[in-house]
Formats: sequence, structure tokens, C-alpha cells
Amino acid sequence: MTDQPNTALQYPLLAAPHIQLYGTVDEAMYASFKQQYADAPTEGPLVVSITTLGGDPEMARAMGDSIRLLRDYTGREALFLGKVAVYSAGATFMSAFPVHCRFLTRGTRLMIHERSLTSTVQLSGPLSTLPDILKAKLHEIEHSMRIQDEGFAAIVKGSRLTLDDLKSRATANWYVDAADALDLGLVLDVI
Repeated sequence: MTDQPNTALQYPLLAAPHIQLYGTVDEAMYASFKQQYADAPTEGPLVVSITTLGGDPEMARAMGDSIRLLRDYTGREALFLGKVAVYSAGATFMSAFPVHCRFLTRGTRLMIHERSLTSTVQLSGPLSTLPDILKAKLHEIEHSMRIQDEGFAAIVKGSRLTLDDLKSRATANWYVDAADALDLGLVLDVI
């Protein structure tokens, strides 16, 4: 890892995030996010930090949607600060922030991977109903892949990384350190 200049002083707001999230992305984190969001100042940029090894991508998308709605309805800027580990659902949450609003602390790692599914299909009943059971599972998989691709597109939008490149790396749990994320334009800066 190369020594990076200390750029933290250029971003004084990042020193004291309004919303600080850590742990598994789940319903408890979402509840904490909503409470901290409600308690945050209503003026100026909103700073959100996260440290997570991952969790529920739908909870990450829900928190991200709150950030998008804030931006769309008020024009207010929200800044993302990833600390130490921003894995899986954490990267999904990061995708809700435009590249020019994303920051990582030095030494932070992102981990981006494809969604996974473990499922057993039980076929039982009249033969005429069995194709519908299989079609329903196929529709679930196809829809999940579309949601995944939307998230991947949001992660790379505005960066130097192509969607195809991200998709090819994500098949094997792609870990990217903060310096590489900066070089790829996935974040504005590393502090």
C-alpha cells in the first residue's frame, strides 16, 4: 500500500457523522438508521458512516432509498463514509450515494459479490401444476438478478469501472482496498 496524503482536513464534516452504523445490516440496523436519521440536523449535508461485514441486501436498499428520497425531495447532500469494512450489503448501501459523495477511511476494504440463493424445490401435486412451481422459482431468480444488476450499475455509475468488469469480479467475492477504490473512481477520496 502506498502512503496517501492526509486529505481529512479538506472534509471536516466527516469527523463527526450524524448517523453511525455498525454490525450486521438487518432490521435492527435499519431501526437504528431511522432513529438516527430522525434525530439528525435538518440543515446542511448529512454524513452517514458504516462498518459492516454484510447482511440483508433489502435492508441496505431500504436505507439507501431514504438517502435517495432525502436528495430528491430536499436537494440535501448526503455523504457516505465507509470505515474498516464495507462488505456485501454495506456496498449495496454505498451504491445509494453518488461517487462524488463517497469516502473511505484508510485501510478500509469493500467486498462486492453476487447475491446467492439456497433453495430446495419440492414438486408435489398434479402434474399440470408442477411447471408453475418451477416457473415461480425461475421468476424469483431472474428478478433477484435484475435487482443485483441495478445495484451493480449504481456502484459503478460515475466511476472508471465498467458494469461488465464489476460483474466479472463479483462472481468470486471481490475485495477492493480503499486506495484501489479511489484509483477506480468508486469513491471521491480516502481519508
